[in-house]
Amino acid sequence: MAGSYINTSLPDVSDRMLFAVPKKGRLYDQCLSLLNNIGIEFNRKPRHDIALVTNMPIALVFLPAADIATYVAKGNIDIGITGLDIIRESESENDVVELVRLGFGKCKLQVQAPAMDQRLVTAKDLVGKRIVTSFINLTRQRFAELEGVDDPNNIKTQVRFVSGSVEAACGLGLADGIVDLVESGDTMRAAGLHAVDTILDTESVLISNNHLRFPKLVDTIRQRVEGILAARKYVLCQYNIEREHLEKACRVASGRKAPTVTQLDQHGWVAVSVMIERKSLAAKMDELKEIGAIDILVLQISNTRV
Repeated sequence: MAGSYINTSLPDVSDRMLFAVPKKGRLYDQCLSLLNNIGIEFNRKPRHDIALVTNMPIALVFLPAADIATYVAKGNIDIGITGLDIIRESESENDVVELVRLGFGKCKLQVQAPAMDQRLVTAKDLVGKRIVTSFINLTRQRFAELEGVDDPNNIKTQVRFVSGSVEAACGLGLADGIVDLVESGDTMRAAGLHAVDTILDTESVLISNNHLRFPKLVDTIRQRVEGILAARKYVLCQYNIEREHLEKACRVASGRKAPTVTQLDQHGWVAVSVMIERKSLAAKMDELKEIGAIDILVLQISNTRV
């Protein structure tokens, strides 16, 4: 069980914060990249699921993503990275603290039905039928809502657990519909399925438990992660402009809080530094140029603290 696993496998890490990350799967590589970006240094031996961080009092524990929320909620692990879908499915949302949404691993938990069956257009059309999924709790909760039933265990829809290749269930005659995670939708379309309902929009989340042993260290990790996410989201834009046009320019690009304005040696001119979201950068530069900004430069932000 959760407690015995941690206690027997990690007898020498009582003075370290335990940080769980997915040991494989769709989140693994992106989690490793994030750990590298926030300055966590470690060497993981082959076939070992524990790695001691060399520059911080942290032990990384590599676990199945589906188990991380439960370990954190029960206090066996201090912080961890898992999917929002896993937190909700394990019914751990009241026992964990959501520190930061990480912006990767985004997908949708959807109800899917055979596209050729014109009788199955919405999720309500599957009420009372056979559904297979690896998300038993979320599926039962959704169909309880559709059936108007308070207790998800008293629904008439037949929900069965399948751990893998859920999309094949309808084609094999095992189910009338499925509930599964969908990223691009290509796999579902190839299986002849289409979405009839979205239960949850999910992504990776950094979480902690409610009883922190290392609150200062958890806060340090949170700040580092937020800094990396901000660096990915923003660039630093610098330009010169006449002071009489400064107010208009600041309305175009106001920054996270406010631009930094510095008086130039040339009378009536100022230099401005401002953080701008990458997705709107080109349009903002065009507007600033039109207002009268010159010498517009864009600098990449590799890291920050926000």
